[in-house]
Amino acid sequence: MRPPLPAAFRRQCRADASGRGLAYLSLQRAIVEVIDAGALKPGDALPGERVLAEQLGVSRVTVRRAIAGLIESGMLTQRRGAGTFVAERIVKSFSRLTSFSDDLRARGLDSRSRFLERAVGAATPEEAMGLDLSPGTAVVRLYRLRFAGERPLVVERTAVPHDLLADPAAVGNSLYDALEREGRAPVRALQRVRAVALDAEHARLLELPPGSPALYIERRAYLADGRAVEFTRSFYRGDVYDFVAELGR
Repeated sequence: MRPPLPAAFRRQCRADASGRGLAYLSLQRAIVEVIDAGALKPGDALPGERVLAEQLGVSRVTVRRAIAGLIESGMLTQRRGAGTFVAERIVKSFSRLTSFSDDLRARGLDSRSRFLERAVGAATPEEAMGLDLSPGTAVVRLYRLRFAGERPLVVERTAVPHDLLADPAAVGNSLYDALEREGRAPVRALQRVRAVALDAEHARLLELPPGSPALYIERRAYLADGRAVEFTRSFYRGDVYDFVAELGR
């Protein structure tokens, strides 16, 4: 049995749905705000269309359009014969050096990669700077679309010095697993994070509308001797990932 709508949810949705603009977009914003506030948590079920429409004082068409848009964006998910649920989000900590595969394994999710490029080439000026190499030095270049099951989550471009990773084909689903087999696993990394709007190419790969919010993360990882082993630029879906940093004083 689905729980009744939280009072805060009903108040927010009624206020937003009765405001200016298209009703279904207002309702979408209200549902997102309630989820972000924790009134509805990942895995919680939403009532059916009829119940939502009656409790919120909107039409079923409005409810249907709002839910369809949130399912498309990944905020909600539908399970055949069970209903609509708040989608699980992936929490990534900045306190430990982990790979995409590590993060999904920790949550019991299956990860896979689709290679868009896997080759050796001369380092671009940006790659040379990111890896502290001379311009034109050979690098292994990996361009991957990363998935959880069938859902694309991350677009990732990586460069590794060729003398640290001889064969691009040695990288399967996890770069760090390949580096560890070579005895060259990174021990620390520096990361820069900023919010971006997806361009047409990245939006297409992540199956989102152009302009959708994402997190751009630039990572430089280092070996124990201080040499840079990885320069990665990633676009993470903003509707799926939460990033957490532990701070001390």
